[in-house]
Amino acid sequence: MALSRRGFLRLVAAAGASLGAGGALRRLLGKAVPAASEGQTIPAFAADASRTGQLVAGTPAASVIPPLTVAPAPPESRGRRWVMVIDLARCDGCRKCTDACTAMHFVPFGQEWIKVYANRDNEVAGAYWFPRPCMQCDNPPCVKVCPVGATYKRADGIVIQNQDVCIGCRYCMAACPYSARYFNWVEPPHTPEETARPYSLDWNYPHRKGVAAKCIFCPALLREGKLAACAAACPMGAIYMGDENEDTVTNSQGETVRFSALVRDNGGHRYLEELGTEPRVYYLPPRNRQYPAPPEPAATKEGGR
Repeated sequence: MALSRRGFLRLVAAAGASLGAGGALRRLLGKAVPAASEGQTIPAFAADASRTGQLVAGTPAASVIPPLTVAPAPPESRGRRWVMVIDLARCDGCRKCTDACTAMHFVPFGQEWIKVYANRDNEVAGAYWFPRPCMQCDNPPCVKVCPVGATYKRADGIVIQNQDVCIGCRYCMAACPYSARYFNWVEPPHTPEETARPYSLDWNYPHRKGVAAKCIFCPALLREGKLAACAAACPMGAIYMGDENEDTVTNSQGETVRFSALVRDNGGHRYLEELGTEPRVYYLPPRNRQYPAPPEPAATKEGGR
C-alpha cells in the first residue's frame, strides 16, 4: 500500500523520537548509549548513498558529517542549566507570550515559536490553555537527525539552531515530537530593525529563506539576568525561568521560588517525557483556575465530518 506524505512524516517523527529516547540506537549499536556531557561526542547517523533509504549507525568520517557534540556554553553561561516552568493554572490564553516572542525575534508570519493551544485531556476534565515553546530537550531527537550539525545542544541546556549551517532538509521538523520547529519556505519580509543587527545565534535573526527556525529561550537576555521575552510579557506570571543548578526560578511578577519545590509540591510534569527526550520545560497542572476555561468547540452538525 502506498504511503502518503503525511503518513511518511508521521513515521519519520516516530522514528526520530525513538532515536532520541535511545531505544532504537541501543538496538542498532548493541550497547548502552550514555548521556553526552560538554565536549563529548555521541553516535550520529549518516545516509548511505549505496543503500538508498537506509541509515548507518555510528560516527561517520569527519569528511562526511561531523559527530554530534554537546557544545560548550558561552563564558557568561558556564555552569548554568536554564529551565522553564509553566503554571497552567495561571495561563489565561491571552497569547501575550507569543506576541512578545514574535516581536523580540522578528518571527516570520505564520510561525509561533511559543504557541498557545486550547487543550483538553479527556471528556471529564475541563479545558485549559497550554503554551508550547521548544522543550530544549536534553536528549533532543532533532539534534540526532540533523546531517550537518546545524542544530546542537549547549551545555547550558539550550538547543541552538544555526541558520549559517542549515541546509533546509527539514529532518529536524520531522523528528521533533512537539511540532516546535518551523521552516522559511520563502524569503521573509524584513524591517530595518531586524537587518540592523548582524546574524547572531543568540537572537536567530535576520531570518532567511530555506532554513529551519525555533524558540531558543532568548539566551542573550538570560545572560543579562533578564527573563526570556515570553516569560517577561506574561501578565499572569504563568511562566517561570531560571537556573536549575541554582534551584531558582522567577516569573514576571517578581516571584522567585525554588525550582525543585515548585515542581515537586505542585505535581509538575514534562510533556511527552515518556519518549525519553528529557525536556527542560516543566508544567504545573491547571488546578484552581480563577478565569474562564477555553470555549468549548462548536458541536459537529448532524451528518458532518
